[in-house]
Amino acid sequence: MTQKERQERSRKEIFQAAMEEFGTNDYDQVTMESICTRHKISKGMMYHYYSGKDELFLQCVDAVFRDLKEYVEQKMPAAEQKDAFQAIKEFFVLREYFFDSRPREKRIFENAMLRTPEHLAGRIRDLRRPIREMNRDFLKKVTESIKLRPGLDEKKVLRYLESMEYSFRSLLYQYQEEQKPQDIHTMLEAAEELVDMGLFGVVIRTND
Repeated sequence: MTQKERQERSRKEIFQAAMEEFGTNDYDQVTMESICTRHKISKGMMYHYYSGKDELFLQCVDAVFRDLKEYVEQKMPAAEQKDAFQAIKEFFVLREYFFDSRPREKRIFENAMLRTPEHLAGRIRDLRRPIREMNRDFLKKVTESIKLRPGLDEKKVLRYLESMEYSFRSLLYQYQEEQKPQDIHTMLEAAEELVDMGLFGVVIRTND
């Protein structure tokens, strides 16, 4: 084994250990020492390759974002063939499908997006930019085919759907709070209800 191969193996070993730790604990609970202790990694090797826990955490977040983007891109063409309501619903729940079988990645995503370390917010936002651009492109295509309510334009609706996508997971968790136990099927039903209310509203306007 060459020196380069040994270095790559060591970096991969540390990265996998970090994925395990950040995938089972909140950001604040993880330390470089805990990673070293639980995974039998020497501190010398750890600090030879990584400057600190922030660098490791951001690498884990980047890996999750990349895998999620690739997954959504693979599934998106099928969603685009459906009517606007179904396309938006499937677009939102694709992430739930992705994370349903990936609890470790789900925890890292939530640590980054729902419990964002304040000092890393800007860098996480930069890492997420490719996903935001992908989301915007998809939603722009969908909004072009929707008959909008009087007084709304595509830009407003696009901003609304983008903000809805950003907070959808949090909304879904709260909406399902009293539905125990939860599984992928009840989650999908709840997601459809949320998208329906989000797109069509809950109140009939009157002249009173």
